[in-house]
Amino acid sequence: MIIGVTGGIASGKSTVARAFEALGVPWVDADDVAREVVEPGEPALAEIAAHFGQRMLREDGTLDRRALRELVFTDPAERKWLEATTHPRIRQRLMAHLERLQAKGAPYVLLVSPLLFESGQHVMADRCLVIDVPESLQIARTAARDEVDETQARAIVAAQMPRDERLARADDVIDNGGGETSLAAQVAKLDRLYRELAHARRH
Repeated sequence: MIIGVTGGIASGKSTVARAFEALGVPWVDADDVAREVVEPGEPALAEIAAHFGQRMLREDGTLDRRALRELVFTDPAERKWLEATTHPRIRQRLMAHLERLQAKGAPYVLLVSPLLFESGQHVMADRCLVIDVPESLQIARTAARDEVDETQARAIVAAQMPRDERLARADDVIDNGGGETSLAAQVAKLDRLYRELAHARRH
């Protein structure tokens, strides 16, 4: 069984994934896979350089992620092109990672993806878990973590799927606006549910 985990930027997706991992549940991070597919030598990186020019590459041949992010955030057409180039490759590689984890006998696995719904990756999941935090907290965390100003942090949040739409598409929700104790309790409760569902599927 695959549980898709998503949430807006700085909602704490990795923190939640690590809490599940402590209970013996493995996970794949779509962000890590997204970085893998644009490493030097990968076809997607060659296509990006051909499309946007060499200015998108650093001196060592790696992708200048910040320059690319700034460009696609201001140009929806270029963002669509980039997604069409990278998303199918990301999905293919995610499936390979998930199948490898499933083969190791985990009760269920997590697919952690900030663009679970937007990229269509939710179709790979049996259930979708949304990590929810107030937008003001997202903006503050993003500005601090990514070293961007509040205006840019707001633009990043605004570019994502609206919070109410994400919540409407969730099978399960974790409220990550509280402390560690609250988070651990919510994770433990969902872990029990997911194990029961996975068990019922197998029998």
